Amino acid sequence: MSVLDTAELEAMIEEATVDAYNEDEQLAGLFTMLEEHLDLPFTTAVLGVEVTVRGVDLTPEGRIVALCSRGGARQSIGILELPLPSPAPDGAEWIEAYRHWAG
Repeated sequence: MSVLDTAELEAMIEEATVDAYNEDEQLAGLFTMLEEHLDLPFTTAVLGVEVTVRGVDLTPEGRIVALCSRGGARQSIGILELPLPSPAPDGAEWIEAYRHWAG
């Protein structure tokens, strides 16, 4: 994933939140961009174990999580805590925009 500067991240956030009136709507806008642009599925390692990230979700508590699976096991992991593979999947720059927004 390329490193984006602050101006680029803020432009992405502006794009995602242009019609948002409050923080919940801003979060929903960023979630929508992740949902639309993050190239899924992809594999990564969580605590040394390979998992497949099959989707993203917005929890009732207001967190964006990655929906991970391995075999029959399923686990939601906060998208900001998710270690990304190298190279990162297309659309991972939206995770960085979310991280910048979440501050």
